[in-house]
Amino acid sequence: MNLANKLTMVRIFLTVVLIAVLLFPFYMVNIEFPKILIGTITVDIKYFIVAGIFAVASITDFLDGYIARKYNMVTDFGKMVDAIADKMLVNSTLIILSAQGFVAPIITVIIIFRDTVVDTIKMIAGSKGKVVAAIKSGKIKTTFLMFGIVLTLCYNLPFELFNFDVANFLLVLATIFSIISGVQYYVMNKDLIFDKTEKQEKK
Repeated sequence: MNLANKLTMVRIFLTVVLIAVLLFPFYMVNIEFPKILIGTITVDIKYFIVAGIFAVASITDFLDGYIARKYNMVTDFGKMVDAIADKMLVNSTLIILSAQGFVAPIITVIIIFRDTVVDTIKMIAGSKGKVVAAIKSGKIKTTFLMFGIVLTLCYNLPFELFNFDVANFLLVLATIFSIISGVQYYVMNKDLIFDKTEKQEKK
């Protein structure tokens, strides 16, 4: 359990806390988060707390990979747990925000569908001894998605005060790059997916 893997485990822990804060029925135990008025917008402090948790968890996503590569801490366990932690953090948050009316369901569906396809491609490649490296469009998608989610949790402030829907714009960009990167992953690895034997059988 090296430092990089510990950071990944921290991200999983933070994700569990995030989900608990978003879904736990605090009213049943007489706990109520304060609501404040910013301009003409009434905001629930709970979502700002979640935004902070999500931001810290997202930073660990960058740090664990950076540390693992720089200090030669890359392990099979780390790769597996890192992928699980990423999906837990982003997909769980998107699903909850969609259910609570903060994010359009189509955005969540497309991003999760894309992730499922890309993960399947990576598993097929791994079963054949190949490694599918991350691509630039995928990293851009992740960046837009992380910032978009944080802004959504923060009620798109301060941009909402000027009627600029930056949060949704970033999520739409993340969705577009999600589709682009998914297609690129397929095109770059279709020879691994459909090997020569399969092609001959189809003929």
